[in-house]
Amino acid sequence: MPLYRLVCLVAFLLYSNLPAAEPIGTTNWAAVNEESLRHFSALVRLDTSDPPGGERLAVEYLKSVLDAAGIENKVFSMDPNRPNLVARLRGNGSKRPLLIMGHTDTVNVDPKKWKHPPFSAAREDGYIYGRGTVDDKDNVTACLMTMLLLKRNQVALDRDVIFLAEAGEEGSTQFGMQFMVREHWAEIDAEFCLAEGASVVRTGGQVQYGAVQTTEKIPHRIRLIARGVAGHGSVPLRSNAVVHLARAIVSIAEWQTPMRLNETTRAFFERLATISNEEDAARYRLILKGDEAGTAQEHLAVHEPRYYSTLHTSISPNIIGGGYRVNVIPSQTEATLDVRALPDEEMPRFLEQMRQLINDPAITVEVAPGHTRPGAPPSSLHTDAFEVIEAMIKRHYGVITLPIMSTGATDMAYLRARGIQCFGIGPMIDSEDARKGYGAHSDQERILEEAIYKFVHFNYDVVVALAAKQG
Repeated sequence: MPLYRLVCLVAFLLYSNLPAAEPIGTTNWAAVNEESLRHFSALVRLDTSDPPGGERLAVEYLKSVLDAAGIENKVFSMDPNRPNLVARLRGNGSKRPLLIMGHTDTVNVDPKKWKHPPFSAAREDGYIYGRGTVDDKDNVTACLMTMLLLKRNQVALDRDVIFLAEAGEEGSTQFGMQFMVREHWAEIDAEFCLAEGASVVRTGGQVQYGAVQTTEKIPHRIRLIARGVAGHGSVPLRSNAVVHLARAIVSIAEWQTPMRLNETTRAFFERLATISNEEDAARYRLILKGDEAGTAQEHLAVHEPRYYSTLHTSISPNIIGGGYRVNVIPSQTEATLDVRALPDEEMPRFLEQMRQLINDPAITVEVAPGHTRPGAPPSSLHTDAFEVIEAMIKRHYGVITLPIMSTGATDMAYLRARGIQCFGIGPMIDSEDARKGYGAHSDQERILEEAIYKFVHFNYDVVVALAAKQG
C-alpha cells in the first residue's frame, strides 16, 4: 500500500474511534470564541517583553481567571516579577498527567516601526496585531481556554491535566523552565506535553498541512580567535589576524557537514513528497535515498534553506570583532558562530573536525559563553499523543500531518531530556507572513482571528481525546 494511503487510513481509523470532544450541544462555540478573543486581547495588551520580563502581569491575569473558575493553581518564582503559574485539573490517576504549556514573555519591540501600537491587540481585516500574537500568547490562550472548558463541561479525566504558563522562554530560561525542572519537577512531570513549536500552514488562503514538532536542533555558540602580530597598516604582515580569521570563516562557510536523517525528518520528507509537485517530490525521495551526488541538497540549500538545515548540523558566522584603527594591524580578531546541532551530534568530535578543517595554528576554536539546551531523542510518532494530534488535524483542518524538527530552540528540550514525550503544535498561519514581515518577532506580528478560534477548539479536542475518562 502506498505510504500516503496508509497514512490516510491510519488517520481515518483514529478519527473514527476517537471520543467526541464533548456531548453535542454542551459547548456554545460562538460564546467560546468571544471569550477566547477577550482573554487573548487582554494578554497581548500586557507588556511582558524579555528583557526585562515582567511576566507577573500575565500571571496575575491568568490567576484571577483560574481562581474565578475554581481551578487549582500555584505560582512559583525565582524573581517575584518573573513568576511561573501551574494550574491542575485532577484525574483518577489511571494514566500519567498531560502537560499543556505556553510562555508569557515576548521579545522586545521598537514601537516606532509598528503600524499599530505593539501592545494594542488591534483588529484589522480579520487579523489581530501585537507582540506575542504568534509567539506565544496564542498558545497561552488556548491552554487557558482548555482548562476553563474542561472545568465548565465537568469532563471526567483519566489523567491530570496541567497548565504551565512559564517565564523566560525568550532567552532567560533560568527564571522559567530551568527553574521549574530543577526546583519543582513534581509540579510539571507528565507523560506527554503539548506546547509551541509548529503550526497549521496556509498558503494562498488554502490550508496545506499541519506541522507537529517532535524534536529540535541544539544551539551552541562557538568562537574563533585569530592571533597575530600587531603593526602599522602601511606594512602588511602575513600574520595579520584579520586575514587568518577571514580564511577560517570561508572554510567553514564552504563546509557541507554530513547529512543525517532521524525518525522525524525521514517521516517529514516521506509525507511532504506525497503533497508536492513531481519535481520537488523527486528531490525529497532522493534525499531519502541518501542523495550521494548532493544535487538535491544543493537545491534545498539555495531554495529551501530551512529544509536543508534540518538535514545538517549548521554553522552561521554572525558576529565578527577586531581592530580599532584603520592604520593599525590588530593582534587579535574573533568571530562568533551560531551552531545548530542535530540532536545526535557529538560536539567534542564536531569541534575537532572544525579545527582540522581550518588547519591554522593561528586560529583557536572554543566554546563561547552562552545558553544552550540539552539534547534528547525525538519524541515518538508511535504514541497516543501524536496519533491523536494527527487525527484531530484531519478532523479540524482536513489536511495531512507533517512531523518536523525545528531549527530553532524551544523549552520542550528540557522536558524531553527528562523523558516527557513532547509535541509542538500551533494555530493556522499564512506561510507568506514571515517574508512579508508579519511573523513571530517581526515589527508587524499578527495572527488570523479565525486561527485563534479554530486553535482553541482543536486544542481542547486533543486534550479531551488524550485525557478524558474512557468508557
